Amino acid sequence: MRLSAKVVGFTAAMLCHPWAMAAEALPQHWVSAGGALTEWVVAMGGASKLVGVDTTSQHPESVKALKSIGYQRALSAEGILSLTPRPDILIGTEEMGPPPVLQQIRQAGLSVEMFDSKPELPTLQANLLHLGRLLGDEAHAGKLFDDYRQQLQDHQAWVKAAEAGQPAPGVILLLGHMGAKPLVGGPGTVADWLISQAGGRNLATQPGYKNFSTEVLAALDPQVIVFADRSLSGDAAIAAMLKDNPALANTRAVKDKRIVVLDPTLLVGGLGPRLPASLNGLSQAFFPDAKPVR
Repeated sequence: MRLSAKVVGFTAAMLCHPWAMAAEALPQHWVSAGGALTEWVVAMGGASKLVGVDTTSQHPESVKALKSIGYQRALSAEGILSLTPRPDILIGTEEMGPPPVLQQIRQAGLSVEMFDSKPELPTLQANLLHLGRLLGDEAHAGKLFDDYRQQLQDHQAWVKAAEAGQPAPGVILLLGHMGAKPLVGGPGTVADWLISQAGGRNLATQPGYKNFSTEVLAALDPQVIVFADRSLSGDAAIAAMLKDNPALANTRAVKDKRIVVLDPTLLVGGLGPRLPASLNGLSQAFFPDAKPVR
């Protein structure tokens, strides 16, 4: 009997030991550079692990109390390495940099984990599973993705019904700052993904975010303008845009008062957890005669 007890005890120790070691090896102090990634960490229950975030990380409200490491594209090694408690890991997308700073951080012993910001569901699934492994909860990550995909499928069913009674409107999404010359979101951006998912037709055909003259924008004559300003919000953002880009006043969108203001942090770091809910407002603006989005 004693031998059996020892065998059982040894077997149990061997089974438990790898899991205990794996738990100890998981990073405990995180820095996140990218709004969408920060939101996903919180959604997975990792909020208590965050010790610093970049300036694009504005949601949920609780992350605003964390120490800031600056803008994701202009990080400093000193700013990250001086955080207390000292971080174990820095996460971000390919938008994060500059590269020499990331190299300094690696040399200092921190793990730098890169994620893809491509606005595609397979990319999001891979990102969430990667985060799930780092947090030790891949099952939760998988469930979050399944729920996300279901929300999008339900929304697409609504869009399909709305399109039966009204054609897809021509849309442009402008990303501005204090009304200055805005960037236009083309293919390959979260802006383009949002327009498409909401049932609109993106009039910008050049990939990425590009500067267009206001005359070119006016010539596109969008039926709807989606505007995201990095400093202003609401009516103040719209007023600043029209003041600095007066040619837009002749577009159908402005004449018909079909301007939708969008939170710019939704456009950073790939597909974030708030995007499905944000689609509702966009779709209602694109198809005003359709039944309300639930």
